[in-house]
Amino acid sequence: MNSGSLSYATRRDAAILIVDDAPENLGALRKLMVEQGYQTFVATSGERALKIARRVHPDLILLDIMMPGMDGYETCRQLKSNAATQRIPVIFMSGRTGTEDVVAGFDLGAVDYISKPLRMPEVCARVRTQLQIRSRSETHEEQAERLRTIVNNMAEGLLIIEADGRIQFTNPACDKYLGYQAEELAGSTISELLNPLVAQEYLDYFERYAAAPQTAHNHGTREVIIRHRNGSSVCMDLTLTPMYLRQPLFIGLLHDITHHKQSEDTLLRAAMVDPLTKIANRRHFDTFLEKEWQRAMRSGQPLSLVVLDVDHFKLYNDTLGHPAGDACLQQVAQAIASHALRPTDLAARYGGEEFVLLFAETDGDSAYLLAESIRAHIESLQIPHPRSTTSAWLTVSIGVATIHPHQLDNTESLFVAADRAMYVAKEGGRNQVQATKTGGASLAAVKALVMR
Repeated sequence: MNSGSLSYATRRDAAILIVDDAPENLGALRKLMVEQGYQTFVATSGERALKIARRVHPDLILLDIMMPGMDGYETCRQLKSNAATQRIPVIFMSGRTGTEDVVAGFDLGAVDYISKPLRMPEVCARVRTQLQIRSRSETHEEQAERLRTIVNNMAEGLLIIEADGRIQFTNPACDKYLGYQAEELAGSTISELLNPLVAQEYLDYFERYAAAPQTAHNHGTREVIIRHRNGSSVCMDLTLTPMYLRQPLFIGLLHDITHHKQSEDTLLRAAMVDPLTKIANRRHFDTFLEKEWQRAMRSGQPLSLVVLDVDHFKLYNDTLGHPAGDACLQQVAQAIASHALRPTDLAARYGGEEFVLLFAETDGDSAYLLAESIRAHIESLQIPHPRSTTSAWLTVSIGVATIHPHQLDNTESLFVAADRAMYVAKEGGRNQVQATKTGGASLAAVKALVMR
């Protein structure tokens, strides 16, 4: 908008309050302001001026200083002490043009000082100028208030960071995400929120940008872990944008992805868990076995595999129905999982009624004892099995194989050895544990068979 259109819009809408006890001045000024297109109010005393100002909130007040009773100085002082009227610009009018008088007027908050006798073209010019200034000021204030509203109601957290990593400002969303009170983070540094290596990476970028703003690129968005005020960790996307306002500053936008990460973790867990028994599935077990196999090759420690099969499970299903069979497998799974106590142990449903357990850093004798403990635990559940020829209760047959993995070995040979041992247990009458120990002829034969 150009100045002409601005002044026209200003004149058309502005309201002027004229305060003067001299009727001739009051009449002349009122006539002039009306001719200029202003909405005009008049008062002949300070007391009356205060009442009108509080009621109509004029855009400008022309205020005489020398008045009986409350003079212009006191009227201005009361205007400026009231929140409803303190922002209204005041132009003093007076025949007292000494320096002390003028300074006193400005000290009270006046924006201008017009000497009497009044020169009407000068009055018009000064009024127009102050209205334009007020209009621009209100526009800036409205824009600033709009910006504050946007920032304070953003869903994303916002930080303003100085080049030395010091946090200058945070919005309410940022404070809420990280558990701080309003303005509590101001003055702290990003090193207090981020991993030291990540914080240093940002500080190095700030330094490069401060040295050469025109050549530094935007840092973009990255996933970061931020320390919550309570000591926990919050997963966020941090987008960093530089700006230069007398000094380099950096705008950080935080987007909470905790729910997204939780969903990812949930999907990942779902992909790794058997939906019926809620223990690890075959895919997870195979991945875990490969990792532990590589670790055992590096450390030279033994690795033991337990393969377990529910005895006469087809007869159990045929007799009691598949819902009962599912409930039975769930009980067996939980019993097995309760024996995988270390981070290097894993129990899994490998398919149908077959389960597997891996015990890292476990020799053959220890693995045998663990397997026997599992067998006894399942038998002690006393799950009725009406058609079993082995026992009145549900039982399992278990095979155990142990190996010290080497480069020429593979996981398949370990599986075949444990599986063979399990079939030996079945052929021997079921509800028992059979084991193939490291270096034994059975495992060596199996390895030879697999590698042939």
